[in-house]
This record gives sequence, structure tokens and C-alpha cells, in this order.
Amino acid sequence: MRGLLIRFGVTGVAVFLAGQIVPGITVETFSAGMAAVIVLAFLNALVRPILYLFSLPFIILSLGLFMVIINALLLHLVAFLVKGFIVDGFWPSVWGALIISVTSTILTLWVSEQGHVEMVVRRSKPPRIVN
Repeated sequence: MRGLLIRFGVTGVAVFLAGQIVPGITVETFSAGMAAVIVLAFLNALVRPILYLFSLPFIILSLGLFMVIINALLLHLVAFLVKGFIVDGFWPSVWGALIISVTSTILTLWVSEQGHVEMVVRRSKPPRIVN
């Protein structure tokens, strides 16, 4: 349950960041942004895997770039479903999908499932003296 809440939080940060960075993506109110996060998380959990499966040949031929198009179409669908979350055209949805994907990946790698920040520290061993 905690992992699910962390994912919602990460997606929320990513959506609001895309709304601030990308011209053409507008989040009018906080509640519209939260609704967009919930709808996007729902679509990512249920619809995106099916779309990936059916478009697998295009994903392979484009070396994975078609996944960005699928994410952009899902973001555009969220804008259609949520009043107050506006995406003005195809290219803002592509840039928004890229920012959401990169931000979500970075934050998900940085935060563990238990909600703790993970830092990997590698300590070198002292040199071994051989006689």
C-alpha cells in the first residue's frame, strides 16, 4: 500500500512539473491536477500495458520511441477526460510525456518501496599486502 502511495506521489510531482515546464500544458487548479494524476495512474496501470502489447512491432521497429507516442496519447486522453487539465496539441503532449517519464523514473529509482531515500555507498577495501 505504501508503494502505491509513493507511486501516486511521484506521478503527481511529475505531472505538476510538466505543467510548469512545458508550454501548452496547463493545470488550472490543484484539484484538476490531482484528478489528472489519478486518471493518468489508472490509465498507466490498465490501458498502457495493453497498448504496448498491441503496438509491439512498432515499438521494436522504432527502437522504443513509439512508447513515447503512446504515453503522449494517454496524456492527451487525460486532458480530454479531466476538466482543468489542458494539453494544447500533440507536441506539448509529447514533451509532457517525456518529462513525466524521466521525472518518474528518476524519483522512483531514488525512493524505495518502503518510502526511504536510498543511497548506495561503496566503500573501498584497504589494499592487501602480499609478501
